[in-house]
Amino acid sequence: MLFGVFAIHSPDLCPMNNKNSKKIFLGIQGKMKATQKKFNIKKILGFYMSVLEHEWIIILDAENAHDIEQMCIQVGISTTSTVKIVPINDMQKVMDALKSD
Repeated sequence: MLFGVFAIHSPDLCPMNNKNSKKIFLGIQGKMKATQKKFNIKKILGFYMSVLEHEWIIILDAENAHDIEQMCIQVGISTTSTVKIVPINDMQKVMDALKSD
C-alpha cells in the first residue's frame, strides 16, 4: 500500500537554520534504510523537500500507517516536524476503477 508522509517544521527548527535539526536530518536517510524491514516498509519510493515551505514529502510502500508512525518516531522525523501519514493511490489504478463501473 502506498503512503505519503508529509512532515512540516517551523523555520526555527529548519535544518538550514538549526544545528540540532541539521544533525538529526543528516542521519534520517540512513536510519530509514536501516529500519525499513523492522517497520514493514517495502520500498522508499521518494523523499522530496520544499525548502521554502519547510515540508518534506516521503512516498513509501508499506503495510500500514502505524508502522510508518513508529518509524518516524525512531528515525527522528517527529523530533522536529509535525507528521501526517496519508494513504495514496496510483492514478492509473483509480482511472481503471472508474472505467470498470
